[in-house]
Amino acid sequence: MEIIIEFICSFFGDFLLQVVAELVIEFGLQRLSEEPEKCKPFISFVGYGLLGLAAGGLSLYVFPHPFVRSARFHGISLIISPLFTGLAMSGMGNLRRRQGKLVLRIDSFIYGFIFAFGMSLIRFLYTR
Repeated sequence: MEIIIEFICSFFGDFLLQVVAELVIEFGLQRLSEEPEKCKPFISFVGYGLLGLAAGGLSLYVFPHPFVRSARFHGISLIISPLFTGLAMSGMGNLRRRQGKLVLRIDSFIYGFIFAFGMSLIRFLYTR
């Protein structure tokens, strides 16, 4: 039972941190961008990955320790959290599209996933 609770706490801690970071990035990009689709997809992919790495590095100043230490599931957040974060961002994109609002590339699964993966990777490598 303790293992399940550790896994759930670790997952939700990483997931919430990634979603909040992506929402902040999205808010900033919407304020700066009038034509978000002019950039080539590969450049956007690399850019969101680098933003994820930077956000992961910045998050280490606020949360320098892992949310939960688990020897059994160490590293699982590198896949699970970005998958769910990508799904959440895809859902936000669909919601924004239905409301007729500006939809950025980060509002899709793949760009949300790569941002969250970059953030998870840095946190995985450098949390104490």
